[in-house]
Amino acid sequence: MESPLASLAAAFVLALVYALRGGAGEAGTSERLWSRRRWISAAAGVSVAYVFVDVLPELAAQNRAIVEAAGEEPLLFAEQRIYILALLSFVVLYGLDHLVLASRETRRSVVETGRRDGAYWLHVLGFAAYSALIGYLLVERAERGTAMLMVYTAAMAMHFLIVNHSLAEEHGHAYRRGGHWLLAAAVIAGWLGGTLAPLSEVAFARLFAVLAGGIVITSLRSELPEDRAGRFWPFVAGAVAFAALLMLAG
Repeated sequence: MESPLASLAAAFVLALVYALRGGAGEAGTSERLWSRRRWISAAAGVSVAYVFVDVLPELAAQNRAIVEAAGEEPLLFAEQRIYILALLSFVVLYGLDHLVLASRETRRSVVETGRRDGAYWLHVLGFAAYSALIGYLLVERAERGTAMLMVYTAAMAMHFLIVNHSLAEEHGHAYRRGGHWLLAAAVIAGWLGGTLAPLSEVAFARLFAVLAGGIVITSLRSELPEDRAGRFWPFVAGAVAFAALLMLAG
């Protein structure tokens, strides 16, 4: 079992991605060999590889934990429960994005002036809760050893680049002048919750399913053609490189 300091260090690393506004720089930055957009695409590839190579196989194992915890008591849709939770997480986060995108034209003046309206707070608070969940799960990852903690931290750091980028794109200066601090604090608060209220095996399985759905929708939303201007080859490079790393680590 890892020292609590290891998971705390990982929580600070993840919080720093938000605090330093990783992926959320000002629009119009100069193009280089690897522009900010290419890095975001590579980060999305890392996140998707983490889901398919590491998270989905673990979800199957976590599903068995839920079924076994029920004992002889029959569970309705026992084999599908954990995947339904992942789907629910996917739908909720997609719904948050959809609400903001649907009001983009009417909110243009709000974004340009840096004001914070209801759509802003709904979006940011939703991702603050999601970030707190990621911080919460750090404690359990640390208990599984250094390698597991490092893989999770690296994948979530890349994932937070995407979240930062998406929120900065949608809310502009309003997010860059303070919203990122709220998400950084949420990670630390989540870690503290995980330290003070350890997870049961079943509770972890359910929260891990929520995480899986969130990673998929957030990563893929950042890569949708036209609107998000994703870069295909950096996405592929990130996915292949991280998948290879996971298989070597496994």
